[in-house]
Amino acid sequence: MKLKRFLASAAAALSLGSSGCATIETPPAGAVPGPALWQVADSDTTIYLFGTVHALPQATTWYDGRIERAFNSADELVTEIDTANAGASAQALQTASMLPEGQSLRALMSADDRQKYEAALVGLGLPVEALDRYEPWFAAMNLSLLPVVRAGYDPQSGVEQALGGRADTKKRAALETVEEQIALFDTLPQEAQLELLDETVEKIDEATSTLNAMVAEWVEGDAVELARLLNAELADPVLYERLLTARNANWAGWIENRLQQPGTVFVAVGAGHLAGKGSVQEQLERRGVKVTRIWQ
Repeated sequence: MKLKRFLASAAAALSLGSSGCATIETPPAGAVPGPALWQVADSDTTIYLFGTVHALPQATTWYDGRIERAFNSADELVTEIDTANAGASAQALQTASMLPEGQSLRALMSADDRQKYEAALVGLGLPVEALDRYEPWFAAMNLSLLPVVRAGYDPQSGVEQALGGRADTKKRAALETVEEQIALFDTLPQEAQLELLDETVEKIDEATSTLNAMVAEWVEGDAVELARLLNAELADPVLYERLLTARNANWAGWIENRLQQPGTVFVAVGAGHLAGKGSVQEQLERRGVKVTRIWQ
């Protein structure tokens, strides 16, 4: 599986958040619906924060006037990872996701979990041995992705792909490396990975409707409702800290440091990182950095 599909899968299965936002704002008069956009600025630096969805139906309209003006004004586009070298990224993912020789994914499962897992694969039109050579976290990513792809979601139509296509003259930067993102899952204890896979199997029939609801709230710019939906997808506090709040704190530090350099930067990261308790905005406010939402 290509890295782009892995990232889309992670977005579908593990877009993260929490109930409640760092700041609950009432839209001012004249505000129009659209994906939420925030701004951090000082006398010579402006940093826009835009929450993305890694895979979207092709017909989704989201690039409105606010976003276009902010993006066009930016000298630099910053994303979670650098997606320019997809071949090397795919190889890194392939290497990290393989079980040791002689091990089988299904052999790691309890009899009941294995039965449910095999039924899920058959329901998706796959042979039960399709993912036997892969670690549980990677199987979970695949099972998260397949239903939504079949429902019309396309990683090539994701927000990062669209922004990258408009960024020919902009400087590019990334907040994390591919290896760091893979390690978030690959270094989980095997038992935690199996629990993640079990939860994915349990929710596979709801994957598309859940993502549909999240995208609808994202398009409307309702960060509070989006946070509530995202929170329901991740109840494990260890995963919550590892996949969301710890990374948000790191990114807030990067943004605070970037304010020391002049210029205009457009930061595009998964929408779950900009919604809910522990969000990037909340982490910035704890550091005394003011964050303002752009409504129109």
